[in-house]
Amino acid sequence: MTRQCKLLALSRSSIYYRPVEASDEDLRLMKAIDAIHLEQPFRGSRRIRDELLDRKVVAYINRKKVQRLMRKMGLIALYPKKKTSLPGKGHKIYPYLLKGLRIDRPNQVWATDICYIPMAKGFLYLVAVMDWHSRKVLSWRLSNTMDTGFCLEALEEAIARYGVPEMFNTDQGSQFTSDKFTGMLNAHGIKISMDGKGRWVDNVFVERLWRSIKYEEIYLKAYETPRQAESEIGKYFRFYNEKRRHQGLAGKTPDEVYDADLFDEQKAA
Repeated sequence: MTRQCKLLALSRSSIYYRPVEASDEDLRLMKAIDAIHLEQPFRGSRRIRDELLDRKVVAYINRKKVQRLMRKMGLIALYPKKKTSLPGKGHKIYPYLLKGLRIDRPNQVWATDICYIPMAKGFLYLVAVMDWHSRKVLSWRLSNTMDTGFCLEALEEAIARYGVPEMFNTDQGSQFTSDKFTGMLNAHGIKISMDGKGRWVDNVFVERLWRSIKYEEIYLKAYETPRQAESEIGKYFRFYNEKRRHQGLAGKTPDEVYDADLFDEQKAA
């Protein structure tokens, strides 16, 4: 083991380390933080700490613990920030291409994001790929880590089932700026658009999807296992696509808009 670590320039402590599961208290706090962030995404760690105290979730908590839990959940305060176009270390950041763009047909723009999913014991991360025009959820995956792999699987499934979009919009998360993810998009000739850092409004339809699924499904249940979470979330997305009518879609469902407009586009061609 020592020889292998030396050859790979790895610290031996990182090889022997085994991650510690979140305590019941941390899981309880993370659920409360998630609810506050969903209601008021502009709150940073200081103001979330204050809100936890105001709601009497805890008698005392310091800001550093709130910051640590928010990092673990992948949450950041959403507001415009300076120098948002600077690339992350080793990752290329692409410009935001949707400003002023009229999005009026299926497969013109797809978007994706990751959100935190609380369970009775533990938590998961959910990624979904959405068609911007119709709000249809094209694919999704669950994972217990925020790596690039499950995001790639969701992208691969969406392309396999629905073809190639003209443009793909993401935030600046490391999963989406990675060479593997952007490489797959570039290999299919898909234009890449990325939100300004912390700019929730740039990917507003996916943010609304998270609000819908959490209030209408996740917060109403306490999933006991990842298998149960996968089953119930799958049922919700089928309901969301096939039966849930949207005011923004003139009372139609995402499936109705996607299928009808795609048929009209193909007929015109």
